Amino acid sequence: MATAADHADLVIRNTRLIDGSGAPSVTGDIAVGDDRILGIGDLGETKGAVEIDGRGRAVAPGFIDVHTHDDRALLADPEMACKASQGVTTVVTGNCGISLAPLDVAAGALVPPFDLIAEVPAQAFAEFGDYLAALDGAPPALNAVCQVGHSTLRVGAMDRLDRAADRGEVAAMRRALERALDAGAAGLSTGLFYAPASAAPTEEVVALAEVLRDRGAIHTTHMRDEGDQVAESLAETFRIGAEAGVPVVISHHKVIAAPNHGRTRETLALIEAARARQPVALDVYPYVAGSTILDPKRMLGASRVLVTWSKARPDCAGRDLDEIADEMGCDPDEAARRLQPAGAIYFMMDEADVRRVLASPAAMIGSDGLPHDAHPHPRLWGTFPRVLGHYARDLGLFSLEDAVHRMTGLPAAQFGLVGRGALSPGACADLVMFDPETVIDRATYENPTRTAAGIDLVMVNGRAVWRGGAVTGARPGRALRLRDLGPKGVVPNSSDGR
Repeated sequence: MATAADHADLVIRNTRLIDGSGAPSVTGDIAVGDDRILGIGDLGETKGAVEIDGRGRAVAPGFIDVHTHDDRALLADPEMACKASQGVTTVVTGNCGISLAPLDVAAGALVPPFDLIAEVPAQAFAEFGDYLAALDGAPPALNAVCQVGHSTLRVGAMDRLDRAADRGEVAAMRRALERALDAGAAGLSTGLFYAPASAAPTEEVVALAEVLRDRGAIHTTHMRDEGDQVAESLAETFRIGAEAGVPVVISHHKVIAAPNHGRTRETLALIEAARARQPVALDVYPYVAGSTILDPKRMLGASRVLVTWSKARPDCAGRDLDEIADEMGCDPDEAARRLQPAGAIYFMMDEADVRRVLASPAAMIGSDGLPHDAHPHPRLWGTFPRVLGHYARDLGLFSLEDAVHRMTGLPAAQFGLVGRGALSPGACADLVMFDPETVIDRATYENPTRTAAGIDLVMVNGRAVWRGGAVTGARPGRALRLRDLGPKGVVPNSSDGR
């Protein structure tokens, strides 16, 4: 569709346009004015203040990272090079049950896994509106969709976390959640695997998720178990969504530990059956290793453990736990205890399972990166180019258009990102221009912060934030509040009929 405008701030000509819907790409032009796309197609009559020859390149909507722990990074490192360098223009925060708000705790009272996103209590915010106001006052380079963490609510309402909340505590959590949603939080996340929430019964989560329904918010979950009890955890997840009447996203779906390898055939069938009844989606990162706090419970199913940070021994970041244990003259469990508090990368998935989940029609792409780790998992810097280059182009797991859809149109529909995730006139000018032939991740477990290849230009709300292999310093990102968002939850099996 051509634009009626004679002039634009930017015109990219003769490029491969991938619109985010999963439809075949076309060759044409795209024009940007202020923070919007003015037109796409044959724009020979439109003159740009800046014009770029896009031959040999593709232009797509900016990528939406649906699973991040960027809550504090948006303030501490607002240029967000780790994400902008991948083509990411919007991040979803507050995942796995942990968020920086509403969190009002005494000095020294932060418990794992809150140390993944904050080092000291002063970095938290007593009210969710205060956190969003901080983002407004010091805008980051990227847009942010921010959720409330269930564990965060528990910390605010309970004297002990190793039990179910009583009726009064559930009521207090509901009130805090309502205030957060009214301030602009997009939904509620749970991390039922982690100690602060593992004692919470299903009924507690349903009681909170019910608050989401009337406000049109969403529920995302790091399920209670991704190993032996993964099927039971899926059933609990479906129950929460059905009883509360809300869309559910299964975070970083996987099956862990060798005895469970191959079970994605079972789990994906369960998810597809649920999707015929209710809105359910999932996200996935394209690696066989995960990363979180260093926890002996998590170590049991891992073939290798790599330390990402340690307060007790900062010099151990980036080293194998087995090697550290040998040096200490103890077993890995004891070494893990001596390193606390600490984080780790766990090699515990099977590549065939990763590919099977990536290929699921309900799967969105999320990095799950931990930006405050001293030696982070390479997914923090490499997730999106890895999907485009390794899995789409090199392995042919899906088409480039389908890969882009999982990063743009699908998450935009799931999270209600009106005017984003698509190339169309009037849409927000969140764009990425990349080379389909060379785009690839370069971050490795040994060198995890290397920038990707093939990402030429990234624009957020019409302004370049990444160009020529570097951040530009522009910070045009916006905190997208619940009122800015549209209906959430993909209609079951809608992605099959694009």
